[in-house]
Amino acid sequence: MTGSGAVRLIEKYWVVIGLSSIVAFVIVCVQATRNDNLIVTIDEMLIRMTVVVATYIFIGNSGVLSFGHIAFMCIGAYAAGWASCDPSWKQLMLTGLPEFLQDNQYPFMVSVTGAGALSALVALIFGVVVICMSGVVASIATFAFLVIVNSVYSNWESVTAATSSLIGIPTVSSPWIFFAFAVFAMVCAFLFQESRYGLMLRASRDDEVAAKSSAIDVARVRLIALVLSAFLVGLGGGLYAHFLGVLTVDVFYMSLTFITLSMLIVGGVGSLSGAVLGVLMVTLIVEALRALEGGVSIGSVLVQLPKGFQEIGLGVMMALILIFRPTGLTRSREIPFPWQMRRPNVQPRAAAAIAPVERS
Repeated sequence: MTGSGAVRLIEKYWVVIGLSSIVAFVIVCVQATRNDNLIVTIDEMLIRMTVVVATYIFIGNSGVLSFGHIAFMCIGAYAAGWASCDPSWKQLMLTGLPEFLQDNQYPFMVSVTGAGALSALVALIFGVVVICMSGVVASIATFAFLVIVNSVYSNWESVTAATSSLIGIPTVSSPWIFFAFAVFAMVCAFLFQESRYGLMLRASRDDEVAAKSSAIDVARVRLIALVLSAFLVGLGGGLYAHFLGVLTVDVFYMSLTFITLSMLIVGGVGSLSGAVLGVLMVTLIVEALRALEGGVSIGSVLVQLPKGFQEIGLGVMMALILIFRPTGLTRSREIPFPWQMRRPNVQPRAAAAIAPVERS
């Protein structure tokens, strides 16, 4: 491959390369501190990054605000737990599981892949019913889906252990494993948004009537985006199960929905760069507020915020973003290729030839 060909290839995929490099740099810096608490925070941040990028695939490209994606995360997390926790415990507590899950313990990759597959299957069934809706009606339907999943998983004792905990899930603690899944989600999101399905979906987002008049099957492309998004969110749920080692249904409800949408809105809901950088920014702010809640000594003065200020601070930040920069910190644009920023703004010859001549 020639040098110019390599540059064009890097330029084409610069969004994924640039974002991956930023995240990898953050991981290296945190690991250099050898602070176990920060490393755990980075692990959780990378899992949330996978979920937020997956959520962007549907919300960012379709323009339909979904409150139900954390339900797919719940489905994926419990699927991974069913596949990987101790068979003797499952036979005792989860008597409603099928035999292939009850009698076997599957490895990490199998359980996480199964988590994504089950979430995608549920999304396909759910999407066929509600994908023709749009606007506020669609958002309410996705919220209803979240409530239904939470209610089912909170009461199906023989399968989910209901309000008790699902225990004995093998834990994984490696930022680079979670980083690999986050990069995989970025690649899927980038390839989808650059594909003809992504272009058609964004066309329907900008003007649904015009898209339909151009023979775009809006319901079909939305369904494709929803299934792909749910698959990746399910992967994130499977990773979260292996990160925690213990699952309870309450984790996958309003609080996690709020923080996920906050990350997407703060960064910029209309771009992959916004999804990734929003996760980094919100994580930084939340951790700073958490540290201040615990108390920080500045000289002889102890600075301490009241408990629960994390949610207040995050809400204030979202309000300020929506007021002063409604399209997010990135203005819903992708990070530019470095050499593009240095190129002079020269009018192409063809354009100059047909441009009107200014009369004196």
